Amino acid sequence: MSDRNIGGLNVSRETFERLESYASLVRKWNPKINLISRRSLDQLWTRHFADSAQIFGLADDPTNWVDLGSGGGFPGLVIAILMAEFQQDGRITLIESDQRKAAFLRTVVRETGVTCDVICDRIEAVEKQEATTLSARALADLSKLLGFAEQHLSAGGVAIFPKGATWKKEVEAAQQEWSFELETITSLTEPDAAILKIKGVSRV
Repeated sequence: MSDRNIGGLNVSRETFERLESYASLVRKWNPKINLISRRSLDQLWTRHFADSAQIFGLADDPTNWVDLGSGGGFPGLVIAILMAEFQQDGRITLIESDQRKAAFLRTVVRETGVTCDVICDRIEAVEKQEATTLSARALADLSKLLGFAEQHLSAGGVAIFPKGATWKKEVEAAQQEWSFELETITSLTEPDAAILKIKGVSRV
């Protein structure tokens, strides 16, 4: 990665160095706890970093951002690193139930020096977060994600969920159970994929 453009954002040298530090920790920890697939490790910058960074630019109000099922930190840790440069009054909370992955997330937070809270618990068990922005990547189908949104999203908040090529089927299935306002954005990293921007979630 020669230039410092990540997911459509031009980042500072300091931000880029934080991302490089994060990347080296992913490579170090991945053989032990399988943060991402081995196949995608070679495409870390495009498949994971750029894919996560494009989500950051879609938030209306990132002051209280909550990332669900953070796993290896995509998009949550990438968001935290970008916030340090672009949105310093914002805060992000990562929720991850796997203790080893939560330990990895805390290690990256410490090594990169960013401000970020890590909660190691099940999403359903965590107290209501009142998130202004809610994100989740490769966690669950849309219907289940909307249940989490109902629990953790503030009244005027926005949920941002990147989805793969079958996103239309997920939306149709979710509309059987949920009412919501939907905006779809074509992914910069995967033309068949979409990022779903959702607000006004309520049960049908």
